[in-house]
Amino acid sequence: MRAESWASSDEKNDDVVLLQDGGAHRSKLTLRFLSRRSRMRSLRLLFAAHKLCAGVRPMPAAAPHGAKLLRAAHTSSSPGPPVTGPPSKTVAPFEDVFAKEQRDKTSFVEVLDLFCGRDVRRRGHVEMIEAALRWMPQFGVEKDIEVYNKLLDVFPKEVFVPQNFIQTMFLHYPRQQECAIRVLDQMEFYGITPNKHTYFLLVQTFGKFSHPVKKYQRMLYWFPRFKHANPYPVPVHLEADPVALSKVCLMRIAADRDAQVTVYQLPSSEVCEDGTVQEHEHLVGIQSPDQMSLLARHDHSFPVIVEGPFPLWLKTTCVQYYVLRAEPGAIKQEEVDPERCLYYPLQLDLDLERDLGDDLSFDVDEVEEGAVYAMCMAGSGDERALGKWIHCLQETNPILAELPVLFRLTSGPQEVSLPSQEEAASRKTEETRASAGEEEEETRQHRRMEQ
Repeated sequence: MRAESWASSDEKNDDVVLLQDGGAHRSKLTLRFLSRRSRMRSLRLLFAAHKLCAGVRPMPAAAPHGAKLLRAAHTSSSPGPPVTGPPSKTVAPFEDVFAKEQRDKTSFVEVLDLFCGRDVRRRGHVEMIEAALRWMPQFGVEKDIEVYNKLLDVFPKEVFVPQNFIQTMFLHYPRQQECAIRVLDQMEFYGITPNKHTYFLLVQTFGKFSHPVKKYQRMLYWFPRFKHANPYPVPVHLEADPVALSKVCLMRIAADRDAQVTVYQLPSSEVCEDGTVQEHEHLVGIQSPDQMSLLARHDHSFPVIVEGPFPLWLKTTCVQYYVLRAEPGAIKQEEVDPERCLYYPLQLDLDLERDLGDDLSFDVDEVEEGAVYAMCMAGSGDERALGKWIHCLQETNPILAELPVLFRLTSGPQEVSLPSQEEAASRKTEETRASAGEEEEETRQHRRMEQ
């Protein structure tokens, strides 16, 4: 009734103002019309609030008044089955499983399946994938394409796909895309070429125009081109036999097809007269005909030097080798008589590397090195084993019986730690420091409270 009376009164007033003339009367008409609209809007809001309050169910008395309205507004149930068990925001339980289980491919895949079956939404999948990437070298699956595809399968499907061009341009869900790129980076580090299943998982998870798919396309473009770029490729599977591995390494160092590899001693054990067992390590050497001719022209006033050990890395395997070399100037040079031919001299001193545009205002120190006569790999790099090598070389190089031999041996690395082990050790140190800092902070807070 009040609303109707207000409306009728307003209509009467508006009719009165319409009969009058002048700018002032027109402004009064506009103000009255706006006040009428505001009153009608407030009435509609009151009616809507009354209906909302009538539909709210009674709540317990312990709940606050704001919680009643929120619960009434959000009455839709969450999609998917309810989560049973502890929340999966942290991957600490899976870190314990990685540390305790048997470290092979089967147990690694079982941990991933356990995480995927724990929750439909895959909460904490980024932390899980990063933890799995750290543990892969210790499980021996860092070069398995199936395990990498299993890691990419941990991502929830069709959730991070951009719906328009702007989302594609501004890196939709950046944390998840960067995590997928880290998986592809580790594949690139170990030389693993992705396959069609990898592309299918990336497209299903992030879409065709995402950054992980671009990374996948670049890997497929460059990997076949760099696959055969190295003229001396490392074998895919290294030999476990030390003699066979020594042959591969020496041929790789020599890079001479005429060089001959000789096995002087095989690994064996010998029982002495006093009952003790003496172990004989392997001894493998290499020498080319050019090196034999250089050694034959060695000056007797200079000694030959046995140096080493020098490290050689083949993937993650480190081997050590020794060289037999000479000091600079120890090889006898044949003197050429410049007057043997007056018209065509046999020796010309021409600086062919010099050009008109070269800047020769600085001096370059050229270090002359001695010639290398032979190389070997021994299981035990002591003077006894290397002396046996020199003794065996005398059969093809009789001049060694007349030359003095000087041993310059250095202590090689006793134990080589892998990068993953170094990272794990540094991570443990950081965690220990962080826990110690937290304990100190707690003690300071207790002291302040006591004071």
